[in-house]
Amino acid sequence: MAHDEPLYKSLIGDTTAYFTYLLLVATLGPFQYGFHLAELNAPQDVLTCKKHNFQQAALSISLPHCISMNTTQFSVVTSIFTLGGLVGALSAGPSCNRYGRLFTMRATTISFVLGSALETFASNIPMLCFGRLVSGLGCGAAIVVVPIYIAETAPPKEKGLFGAFTQVSINMGILVAQLLGYFLSKGNLWRIILASAGAIGLVHLLGLFLVPESPKWLAEHKSPQHARDILRKIRGHKADIDAEVKAWNIDSTQDDISEEEALLSAPPGSHPAPNPKAATASIGIWDALIRPAYRPATIAVVAVMFAQQLTGINSIIMYSVSLLSSLLPTTASLLIVAVSALNLVVTTLCAPLSDKIGRKTCILISIAGIGTCSVLLALGLFFGVKILAAVATLIFVAAFAVGLGPVPFILANELVGPEAVGATQSAALAANWIATFLVSQFFPIVDKALGGQGKVYFVFAGFAVLFGSFIAYWVPETKGKSGVEEVWGRREARERME
Repeated sequence: MAHDEPLYKSLIGDTTAYFTYLLLVATLGPFQYGFHLAELNAPQDVLTCKKHNFQQAALSISLPHCISMNTTQFSVVTSIFTLGGLVGALSAGPSCNRYGRLFTMRATTISFVLGSALETFASNIPMLCFGRLVSGLGCGAAIVVVPIYIAETAPPKEKGLFGAFTQVSINMGILVAQLLGYFLSKGNLWRIILASAGAIGLVHLLGLFLVPESPKWLAEHKSPQHARDILRKIRGHKADIDAEVKAWNIDSTQDDISEEEALLSAPPGSHPAPNPKAATASIGIWDALIRPAYRPATIAVVAVMFAQQLTGINSIIMYSVSLLSSLLPTTASLLIVAVSALNLVVTTLCAPLSDKIGRKTCILISIAGIGTCSVLLALGLFFGVKILAAVATLIFVAAFAVGLGPVPFILANELVGPEAVGATQSAALAANWIATFLVSQFFPIVDKALGGQGKVYFVFAGFAVLFGSFIAYWVPETKGKSGVEEVWGRREARERME
């Protein structure tokens, strides 16, 4: 009967104010990722000195109003963010396994503040590039560790719903950046856009001082009893947490802890002395790639992450204003704000969908919609049909939000055991950053080589067919499965039993 309970009643019963706070603070990391992806889109022409409106609005600072650069140089400034993200993603897995989810999230805020400061006060291309690189380090780590933290603190029945908040927060960051860009792309006010991310990074750092370590990580690495105390505070003192504690598979004697002992006495984020009986073994990225027990899951999450980027979403997030300006010279910036708002709304509304119809189904529906809209967008741009190009752009983003946006961040936690989650998530996000770099660096080049007019979107449509076919064949459904053995089929489960 519990499965038939309306979603809003389930949420009211399972979600505490404390967990809501943890969710909001943790997802400021993915917010930064979305913000930095989109921060240069709207002010591109002003920042690169293609538009001169210095008398219109200006900050009283002794810095240049713009930084002159050509298309290739701007592509480098844009794409170097993804190289930082790649390094951050590769380092975040080992970090969050060894030092904890909380330590890693706190470390990302240093990159957010420092990188944004460097960008804000940049007077030349190298300094702007270095700032983007440092910001990318934090963003790459954040989108590895935050989905893991959410999965380990969210109520079990709503993991898919709350897992989607990673993408919801990314979309919120994109929308805020586009809104600021719409109003501040004049004079040298574009520096305010870049400074905003640093201010949010400071708020994020302060908020994390009231956030505890993941109870699951604590149970496996330090103290199962302290982990249970934290889980009790997150779930509420009346919640039954025995099933969750049992699922940790940690041998401890804390089952007889009284309600009084279950109250959280240690400050948030503090760690007790390590428990020598706790599990400490973890899997590295190389092991996840070569060991037969983990290789299928690693291939699956890497393929889904490549699909997320190589079907073209960031061509719209990063370059849409310049791409559509020839067709829609007066409304391109406003259209992209609308696109970003639609992306946020659809992602939020569809957040429960993966718990209803399944993760794999959402991804395949999403890819089919993106592939179709890529063809329509290419035709609209090629033949100069404004309404077709505008509608195709909107539906493209809506289709992405249905599945390919939020679901990939959920999969790593459901395809492997806890010992390999960090490594698998790092491998997946490394693939994501590599694909993002390819799109951000080469989209303008390929578009120009093909003669413009949207023909590059036929390439994205081809990628949609390729990845859709592979995912349909390779990636298993995880909805409603009780564990890794069940996810990967009865044969493995039977072999383990034997």
